[in-house]
Amino acid sequence: MTASITALRRQINSAGDLKSVVRVMKASAASAIGQYERSVAALADYARTVERGLGVCLNSVDPSAGHTPLSPTRADDIVVHAVVFGSDQGLVGRFNEEVVDYAMAQLASSSAKVWAVGERVHERLLDAGMAPEGLFAVPGGVEKITQLVGQILQKIPIPENRAVGERQSATLILFYNRPTDNAYNPVSQRLLPLDERWQLGLAHQPWPTAQRPEVLSARAQTLRAFIREYLFVSLFRASAESLASENASRLAAMQRADRNIGELLQDLYATYHRLRQAGIDEELFDVISGFDALSPNADAGSQR
Repeated sequence: MTASITALRRQINSAGDLKSVVRVMKASAASAIGQYERSVAALADYARTVERGLGVCLNSVDPSAGHTPLSPTRADDIVVHAVVFGSDQGLVGRFNEEVVDYAMAQLASSSAKVWAVGERVHERLLDAGMAPEGLFAVPGGVEKITQLVGQILQKIPIPENRAVGERQSATLILFYNRPTDNAYNPVSQRLLPLDERWQLGLAHQPWPTAQRPEVLSARAQTLRAFIREYLFVSLFRASAESLASENASRLAAMQRADRNIGELLQDLYATYHRLRQAGIDEELFDVISGFDALSPNADAGSQR
C-alpha cells in the first residue's frame, strides 16, 4: 500500500505541474488572440484608404470600357497559386486539418501550385498527396507578419507589374482560418485576378468629399503601386486572422486539457485519501490488536 500511495503522490505532482503549464499556455493564447485581433482592426482604416486610391486609379483607366487590369485570360492558360496558412506548433486541435481539407476540396479540379505557411500544414499537405512548392515560417508576432508578406510577394510569381489592360495568366488564392464567435471557419480569398465586378464597384464608388482626386501622370505605375498595397493588406490580414484562429484553437484545446486534468486530479486525490484512510485504519487496528494482546485482562483470561 505504501508503494501505491507513493506512486499516487508522484502522479498528483505530475498532474499539478502539467496543470500549471496548461494555465500558462491558456493565458498566452488569450493574450495573443487580442493582439492579432487588434492588428486586424487597426488595418481596416488603411485597407479602406488603399481601396479608395485603387478605385481612383481604376476609374482613370475606365474599367467599364473593357480595359480592366489584371483580368484573366483563357482558363487553360491560368496558373493557380494557392497559399495555405497553418501553424508551426501543435496543440491546436484540428486547426491544420480543417484548412487543408477545405483547400483540397476547392482545388480538386485544378493543378494548383500550393505554398504552405507553417510546418504542420506543410506535413498535412504532403499526407494529402499534394507536394507544396515552398514553405514559409509562421510569424512569431504581429511585428513579424510584414516579413512573411514580403517573402510571399517575393517568392510567388505575381503578375502585378504587367501593363494596364493586359490579360493575366495567374490566379492567387488564399486559404486560412478566420475567427468566429465560437471558434473559427476555413475561408478562401481570391486576390488575383481582380474581380471585374469588384473593380467596377471601386471605380464608381462615391467619394467622401466634393472634390474627387485624379491621377495626373504615371497612371500605370500608380495603379501597380496600389495593387501591390492591396496584396500586402490582404496577405497581412489573412495571416493575422489565421494566427488569431490558431491561438483560439489552442485556447480551446488548453481549456479542455485544464478541465480533464482537473477531473483527473479529483480522481487521484479521492483514491489517495481512500488509500491513506485505509492505511490509517489498518494501523489503528494493529495498535488495538496489540494492546488487547498485551493487556492484563487478556493474560488472566488465558490462564483460566
